[in-house]
Amino acid sequence: METQTGNNLIIDVHVSVDCVLIGFDGEQFRVLLVRQIGKQTDGEFNDLKLPGSLIYADEDLDEAAKRVLNELTGLKNIKMSQFKAYGSKDRTANPKDVLWLERFHRITDNKVGRIVTIAYLSLLKIDQRNRQLTDTYDACWTPLSEVKALAFDHIQIYRDALAFIRHYVETNPSVMFDLLPRKFTAAQLRVLYQLVYDKEFDVRN
Repeated sequence: METQTGNNLIIDVHVSVDCVLIGFDGEQFRVLLVRQIGKQTDGEFNDLKLPGSLIYADEDLDEAAKRVLNELTGLKNIKMSQFKAYGSKDRTANPKDVLWLERFHRITDNKVGRIVTIAYLSLLKIDQRNRQLTDTYDACWTPLSEVKALAFDHIQIYRDALAFIRHYVETNPSVMFDLLPRKFTAAQLRVLYQLVYDKEFDVRN
């Protein structure tokens, strides 16, 4: 619904959360993605996207982010931090994305127009338990090198998350140890830091 105020047009805005989970499997970083499946007039589509959802009337943003992860991936008790908001008018420019969103949330009366999303970031260790759990929900831990196109503007959110990780690690250094096994070597820690900072470290220093 749109409302006229003077010369300006005020629109009703949907609010969503999108979660960027970057996991370390001991050798490389992977991002958790889910499927966006549907049909349109020119055929079926099967795209990848970040786990996300519109928020419900009875929940706040953090509650919505926790619900999204549990419903779409089966994961619980994941520590996440907000890192950016996205509100471009072009976020819903692709009719395919809007069609999927309206069908997924069973929106029939108030059509989806502008969507403002709050992005969350989490770094975690990929262990056997959460790998099996996400497989059950058809979520996939995708190597960063294989991420190409994503639904909505999720590729931009994903890229911004990667850029934010260095700052995130600097302000939350303990998260690095959460990515490693209980017993780890100096070499494993060095590999992890090299992946985060995208440069070689001299172990002699």
